[in-house]
Amino acid sequence: MKTISIRELHTRTGHYVRSAQTEPLAVTERGQRIAILQSANGSQLAGRSFPRRTLKELVRVKPGSMDSSKIISEDRDRG
Repeated sequence: MKTISIRELHTRTGHYVRSAQTEPLAVTERGQRIAILQSANGSQLAGRSFPRRTLKELVRVKPGSMDSSKIISEDRDRG
């Protein structure tokens, strides 16, 4: 089992969460083990990565034609 510090986890959270899909990680603080980070579904997630977001039709919106906060909100609503 790989061991990382809580500072490393804070700095690269996404990387270590993805790594925990295939191998549990021990998290330490000042040399003391404080947590184990592991896959919620055991080996079912092994080898899978988080889905990548792709560029959508929002890229084709003309600059200045729409408020960026509205574009972001609509994108989030679509999932």
